[in-house]
Formats: sequence, C-alpha cells, structure tokens
Amino acid sequence: MIYLDHNATTPLLPEVREAMLPWLGPHYGNPSSVHRAGRLARQAIDTAREQVAALVGAQPGELIFTSGGTEANNLALGLADSLAGPLITSGTEHSAVLEPAIARRQAGRQVVILPVDREGRLSPEDLAQALRPGALVSLMWANNETGVIHDLARLGGLARQAGAIVHSDAVQAAGKLAIDFAGAEVDLLSLSAHKIYGPKGVGALLRRRSVALPPMQRGGGHEHHLRAGTENLAGIVGFGVAAEQAAARRERRAAHARALRGQLEAGLQAMPQISIVAPGAPRVDNTCQFIVAGFHSEALLMALDRRDIAVASGSACHAGTGKPTHVLLAMGYDEAAAHGAIRVSIGEQNSSRDIDDFLAALRDILHQPRPAFAAGLFGA
Repeated sequence: MIYLDHNATTPLLPEVREAMLPWLGPHYGNPSSVHRAGRLARQAIDTAREQVAALVGAQPGELIFTSGGTEANNLALGLADSLAGPLITSGTEHSAVLEPAIARRQAGRQVVILPVDREGRLSPEDLAQALRPGALVSLMWANNETGVIHDLARLGGLARQAGAIVHSDAVQAAGKLAIDFAGAEVDLLSLSAHKIYGPKGVGALLRRRSVALPPMQRGGGHEHHLRAGTENLAGIVGFGVAAEQAAARRERRAAHARALRGQLEAGLQAMPQISIVAPGAPRVDNTCQFIVAGFHSEALLMALDRRDIAVASGSACHAGTGKPTHVLLAMGYDEAAAHGAIRVSIGEQNSSRDIDDFLAALRDILHQPRPAFAAGLFGA
C-alpha cells in the first residue's frame, strides 16, 4: 500500500513498539502505588514527561498527559467557563475545538468564531476587534487539512497583550515545526502521540503554571489533580520515545517531505482540472490539499483505494459523513469545490516512487471515460 494519509495517523515506529512492550507485560505496576513495581512505573512516566516536554521546549512540570489531542483541547477550553471574556477561535479549527465552542455558544456563553481569508489566514485586525478582557483565544498552530500555519507569534502576542489567555492545538505542528513553548505566545498547547509515530490513545496538554486550569474530570490526584484516572502507562512510554525520535529526526523529516511535496505539486499543476489549496500561505512541509474540479472526493478516494493508495478528503474525524469539509467552506470555497477536495499528507517512509505512482494513478482515473466510473463519482 502507498500510504499518504499521515495527518490522520502515522505508523508506530519500531523503537516505540519495543519501548512499550515491557509495560504491556512484565512491568504492570500502577504508577500511583508505592511498592517497587509502582515506583518503576512512575519513573517511566517521569522519563516520558521529560521527553515529550523537551520536544516543544517546555518544562516537565507543565505537562499533563491525556487520552489524546481531543481531550487536551477540551481540557484547555474548559477554562473558558470560568473567564469573564469570550472564547475566540477561527472557522478552520479542528472539530475538537469547534464543537466545544459551538456547544458553549448554544449554552449561552460568549463565543466568537472569526473568519479567515481564501488561504486560511486569520486577520490580526479581526482578532483585535474581537478581543475583550478575560478572553480565551484558541487557534491551531497548523491546520490538519490544508497545512496552513497560523502566525502564533503575532496573533498570540496580540491576544496576550490584551490580557487574553491563548491556547493552541499543535497536534499537526509538533514534530514538523520547531516549537519553543517557553518563548511562544501561547499559554496552553495540545499534543497527540499518534501524529508523531507514537501510539493512539495518548496525548498531552502543556500549561503554564500561571494558568489556573479547572479539571475536566475528578477522582484522584493524577496529573497535577487535573486529569483523574490511572495513567496509560505503555502509551505514555511510547509517546515519550516517539517525541524523542521526532526531535532527533525533525529536520530530516521536513526536508524529505518538502522535496516530495514539491514533486507532488509539480505533477498536480500539470493537470488542468486541479487547483492546490493555499499555495501562497505558509504550510507544514508534508501537507498538500487540492481540489479536483467536477469530481467528488469520496468516489476518488475509493478509486484510489482500489489501487492500494490511501489519501483523505479532509479530517479523518469526518470521513464517510458525505459532508464537505468545513475548513474549505470557511475559506470561501463553495460546496461543489469543497466536495472535490483531496488531502495528501506525506510521511518519512514515503518515496519519490510513491509520488510518481500516485500521480500516475490519479491521472489515469481522471482520464477515464465517465461511464467507467461508479455512480456518484462526479459532482452535480
């Protein structure tokens, strides 16, 4: 299989799997127990906490382990309920931010969802106009569908100068971009292990000690009394090793992805019915979203899947819903165009041959006579 859907999830590194295995077998102590088995487990979590914090330039004591990026986002957004100002976000955020924001709006809370331009960029002027004392601003570091990078230095700085607290969903940025939490204009930062070649079911929220965060669930003193529940020991160990590998391989991975995306986009630009999304905006190196005019993405995905090629139409969280991606709609694309969106996200195991084979397959599919396709392949 040619796997080009790394923004949905990444394969587990062999080093990560090997590190996890002892904690799925002989080392099964509860990290909260005081006996030797428990102390060994606690030491393993402490080591992983240091490894994950180091990936984003944070202190270990600032890190709270969670079940993934979604829980980290929800834990961070819980702060909005105790603040006097609005929750401010953008229309291109992941559903793990947008849906909690919309739920709060429906419950009568102050929520502002800001527009973006055609390339997914947020206007600092729009943000400045929305800011109020005691606001919580949540802006993703890099978009999971388009790869577009928000200017957090400028936007976060603007918000913090106005007295707001800033959260960023950095799930798609960690391991791809150099992040220094200590010097960044953010107060809360969400991470996920399975986006950086680690296990599913584990993530983290970074929190500055100056932020008084309410717990999302209660029950014990785990994770600084902010995330009750016995820790996912093997998953946390795997997260730590994945983070360590991500730090060591970041520049090499970025250069590799940048070269392959350049090859991909050169091939796409030769196809007249294809337009690349946000080509002029800063993007993470591994991501390319494009629109195939007159075609429906879900049917294209199935046609490619029959050729053993895995890509996406948008976020994996909304795959199979039949709905166009909200990200492109927020960027000003109409529903017909949004229905024709394909996302390619490159990983470290991909090769130039993979890109050539994908382009050849796509070219062949697009050139087939319409009767050769199943019903529903083409847009209305």
